[in-house]
Amino acid sequence: MSAPSVSPPSPGPPTDGLPLPRRYWAIAAILLAIAMSVLDSTIVNIALPSIARDFGATSAASIWVVNAYQLAILVVLLPLSSLGEVVGYRRVSQAGLAVFTLASLACAWAPTLLVLSIARLVQGLGAAGIVSVSGALVRFTYPQRLLGRAVGINAFVVATCAALGPTIASAVLAVAQWRWLFGINVPLGVITILIAIRALPETERTRRPLNPAGAALYAGTFGLLLSGLQSLAHHAATALALVQIGCGCALGWLLARHELPRAAPLIPFDLLRIRVFSLSLATSVCSFMAQMTALVALPFEIQRLGHSAVATGLFMTPWPLALAVAAPLAG
Repeated sequence: MSAPSVSPPSPGPPTDGLPLPRRYWAIAAILLAIAMSVLDSTIVNIALPSIARDFGATSAASIWVVNAYQLAILVVLLPLSSLGEVVGYRRVSQAGLAVFTLASLACAWAPTLLVLSIARLVQGLGAAGIVSVSGALVRFTYPQRLLGRAVGINAFVVATCAALGPTIASAVLAVAQWRWLFGINVPLGVITILIAIRALPETERTRRPLNPAGAALYAGTFGLLLSGLQSLAHHAATALALVQIGCGCALGWLLARHELPRAAPLIPFDLLRIRVFSLSLATSVCSFMAQMTALVALPFEIQRLGHSAVATGLFMTPWPLALAVAAPLAG
């Protein structure tokens, strides 16, 4: 099978990073976008008890404010990354920023828990557009000799935002309602979009057809598996959860059959054949699921013990802070 040809857009992509000062503006847009998407995956946990009280909802129902965001990111992350190779990483990032900003406005306005959960789902789609191409944009923004530094800065911003999420949530909740956790993204998002339009680099695009069938199978597989596992974890509709997991496994089999013959599959099945890699990946997934379960449940328990939302955020800060410190040491 012949390799896909490459057609550069007009104007052509930079050969070795962007010139100064455009490089600084581009990395500022990339890091601001990443910071917003990472923060919105952590700061909402602290406000879940307040959100449940305001809407008169149960804790199990309010958890979908978090689940919807994570589910959306999971089901479209790899398809959007693949789309970026075809239409350009810049376009995917800018579209993700626009969707994320508009969805943040909808979250801040949401009159019901259902509307808030749907808005969070859309916000997650925007965040996936940001995160899926951020690494590629960094690669085209910095020259090769500085690429290691750029990747380090990117990782530092992700770790710092994850660690500071509970503290920032506490600071906002100390002076404003939980809606401002979403509302603050609107002006920041508009500023970031304006910078991105002017500064983000154009990138090479591959001449290959899109893979809508693979993207749909991928989204269905992981969407059904995750929603089924979440239903089991909450002891809700066990029969339906088992059906979802079964359908997810069936779609996963179809996904493997569809993607294995392709030259550029969405999922690197060749890596999954390596035993050490597969076991490490499974361990990471299980650890992440256990961690997210605790990060969602602990705010309810801490506030049930009589502590305020502000104090809850401060109590939750050491966990992600310890992760940020331990992760580099763990390699």
